[in-house]
Amino acid sequence: MGSEHAEAHDAEPVHQVEVSGFWMDSTDVTNAQFERFVRATGYVTVAERKPTAEDFPNAQPEKLVPGSVVFSPPAKGVSLNDYMGWWAWVPGANWRHPEGPKSSIAGKENHPVVQVAWEDAQAYAEWVGKRLPTEAEWEFAARGGLDRQPYVWGSEFKPKGAFQANTFQGHFPDHNSAEDGYTGTSPVKSYPANRYGLYDMAGNVWQWCADWYRADYYAQLAKTRTLVRDPQGPPNSLDPDDPGVAKRVQKGGSFLCTDQYCTRYMPGTRGKGEPETATNHAGFRCVKANN
Repeated sequence: MGSEHAEAHDAEPVHQVEVSGFWMDSTDVTNAQFERFVRATGYVTVAERKPTAEDFPNAQPEKLVPGSVVFSPPAKGVSLNDYMGWWAWVPGANWRHPEGPKSSIAGKENHPVVQVAWEDAQAYAEWVGKRLPTEAEWEFAARGGLDRQPYVWGSEFKPKGAFQANTFQGHFPDHNSAEDGYTGTSPVKSYPANRYGLYDMAGNVWQWCADWYRADYYAQLAKTRTLVRDPQGPPNSLDPDDPGVAKRVQKGGSFLCTDQYCTRYMPGTRGKGEPETATNHAGFRCVKANN
């Protein structure tokens, strides 16, 4: 596990763990699959719920409306030191309307569902009798049997000139040239599967994992000098970049990943997200035990 190619030290050191057998969905959960879940259960996602004054005591009452976070490319180049330059909270954004009220998933039934918070993903997984993968399971699956390669398909980003994942081309964040064919999400199975038959284990959308995120977790494991079997992640979260805010692990990168800013579509690298926050570039897939 881990990566020497990471732009941050939270993916170091590279270390070995042991993972028991399990089954994993071959694709991210799609809009069509999530819609069946909602119709069957009446489930309301976090982004569709009205925020409360108790949770946001400093917010103006008129702003306490359902909504979520959406990638909003600026009109021109901005400093990459402040991600607020390309993210916006949009009232009415949710899994049915990923970019806001005027957007729709019509015709995108086979795209990965987005605008799902961690508890939304948990709820779906429980409904289908599965669960979210641990970070170790996810990385083992993503690598597809390849050892310490930078990409889930091998050593070259574009073998024989062909894109292998939905990522960002052009000038981040203001201009996506869409050389790979997409500026947003792509239908699942748009790119080749890895050697385990799993699609979109790099790019397209980030994928929620079960684990809490700690920047120093890999360093803690390395200090034990023992081979850890089925690591479940740390008991709590620590993000030095955002002290006091608990995060869950996300893996795989998204259609916004680029070597100009974020190369975390590499399998050993790590992402993070607030469990109660949904965005239009994060989704999930499920696993179940091998029994």
